[in-house]
Order: sequence, then structure tokens, then C-alpha cells
Amino acid sequence: MFHLEEFGKNLEKFNVEYKLVQDLEISDGFPSRRIKNWIPSKKKFNDLIDQFNPDVIFTDRQSHFGLAAIEAKIPLFVHLRGDYWSEIEWAKQTLYKYPVKRSVLYFKNKIAEKCFKNSTTIIPICDYLKKIVEEHYPEKQVKTWYQGIEPSRWYHVEGMKLKHPCVGLLQGAVIWGKTKEMLTLKEVMKKMPNVTFYWVGDGPYRNKILPELQKFPNFKWLGPLEYPNKVREYLSEIDIYALVSGIDMSPLTLQEAQLMKKPVVATNVGGIPELMKNGETGFLVEKGNANQLIEKLTILLNDDDKTRNMGELGKKFIETKFSWEKIAKEFIKIVKEQK
Repeated sequence: MFHLEEFGKNLEKFNVEYKLVQDLEISDGFPSRRIKNWIPSKKKFNDLIDQFNPDVIFTDRQSHFGLAAIEAKIPLFVHLRGDYWSEIEWAKQTLYKYPVKRSVLYFKNKIAEKCFKNSTTIIPICDYLKKIVEEHYPEKQVKTWYQGIEPSRWYHVEGMKLKHPCVGLLQGAVIWGKTKEMLTLKEVMKKMPNVTFYWVGDGPYRNKILPELQKFPNFKWLGPLEYPNKVREYLSEIDIYALVSGIDMSPLTLQEAQLMKKPVVATNVGGIPELMKNGETGFLVEKGNANQLIEKLTILLNDDDKTRNMGELGKKFIETKFSWEKIAKEFIKIVKEQK
């Protein structure tokens, strides 16, 4: 909601009215966690449409709200933030192994596919994901639309004290395909004992990662941090930002770290290469390659001039390409072209 509010405020700069709502509060149904919502009511949705009368509806989740928009024949623009189909398979293999949970996943998938199939346009968050969507829906209108960010919110502050030199990770443990790459750090920390590695993040796969990484004295888990203030303190203090992910489409933390003038080292997967300039704002390393990760971190830790220069270039790159004002303008263009 924090970021969608920023998006909305920038739409207003172009004389576009918006109303931001929590989809599940307006339209919900089976298999909701709240049993009382299993028999859906259309009243809240109909009241919302009568009061606001939108020309289009934009959703960043595939839910009953999207189905209601389709039924009301209002153009629906579905923002897809991740590889939905791979995430479904990972969920089946890990979190949804049992019959009851499998049935929940089945019904959620049916809702999502209806939203995709009947939307006006699917707008994936990066070009990498656009190709995946086109494989599943070759006849569908598909347009890339990146995550925006407000540069003025990301500036140096004091507050958090960390042990230096240090490398900071800021990523969730929600999707196994992403999270398991963090195990690569075991070899890295073993060979870089004088560097402290901090992880900010949490999620259902935390307990698969922490027991392995906490074996090393130079690893510290800080848990989740309050956003954005505590995250800003954390990014102000770290020396290098590392994104050690098995797959990612458009990680906002990569934008935030560059706006904070931190050089970045990130796994060369998914849409990550679209959010940085390899060799200019940071370094890309291949998935599972601990030696590359060690090499690039060592370069940055030993060369203050390169670290400073990459940080400056990273800030300019994100400001130029991903400011919310620019991204809002691109969204309006997509809607006008596809509506």
C-alpha cells in the first residue's frame, strides 16, 4: 500500500484520479482464510463502483476483486510481480504438500487464471517476466511496467551501528526458489571470515536458512525491520548491498540500495540485470557461484574509489529510469494504448 500510494500521487500529477483499496476488504470468497467470507457479497464492490465509477481497475494480485471487475465489464489491468507459474510449483513441493492445502492452492489458481485470461492487459514487472507471460498467453496484450520508486525518500541517516567491513542482504524468505540461493553464502563466509554478513528479512523458509548460516560467527540475522525508516538506517550503514537470490523479477531493495549510493552485487537471474548496470553500478554473479561472489565483494571492499563511483552511478541510474513520475506516465500510456 505504501508504494501504491506513491504511484497514485504521481498519477494525480497527470490529472488522473485514483482510489486505493485493499482488494480483500472489498471482494472476497472461497478459499478465503475467513470462513464467513466464503459466500461472497457483491455489495461492497458495487457500492465502490457506484461511488467512484472507475474507467479502469488496476490490481497487483489475482483475486475475487479482479473477477468482480471482469463481471462488471470494467477494463482490468493485472500487474504481475513474479513468475506465478513457477511459484505455484514451488509451493506444491514445499508448503502445500498435504491434500487440504493442495485444494486451497487449486482454487486460488483457478481464480488467478480467470483474471489472466479475461483481463484487458497483463503488465509484468520486467521484460524477463514478459516473455514468460507470453508463453502462457500468446494471444494476450502484455506490456512491461517496472516498479517505480520515490528517490527523495532514500537518503543517508544515522542510527544503526554495524560491524565493518560488512555486506548487507535485504530480502524475504517467502519463495523457496529465491531463498535457497542464500545457502551459497556458506562458502563465501567461510573464505571471508573478517567480513560480517547481515541479513534483514523473514518468511516461511527462514528455518531452512538460518540453521545453516548461523553456524558462521560472521553472520548476523536482524529479522524484519520497520519500513521505510529502519530499512533506511540499515542501508545507510552497510558497505555493500548483496542480493543473493535464485530468481527475482524486480526487487525493490535493489533500487533502494542504489539510491542510497551502495554498490551492489547481485545474482544474474530473472529481471535483476534490468535494474542495474553490470560493471557500472555493481556486479552480477552467476547463480550458485560462490567464487564469483567472493571475487566481486573483495574488489569492492578493497577499492574505496570504485565503491564510491559505483554508488554515485547507481543513484543516478535509478533516479533517471525508475522514478514514480516516469513510471506513472508510462502506465497512462499503456492504458490509453490498450483500453
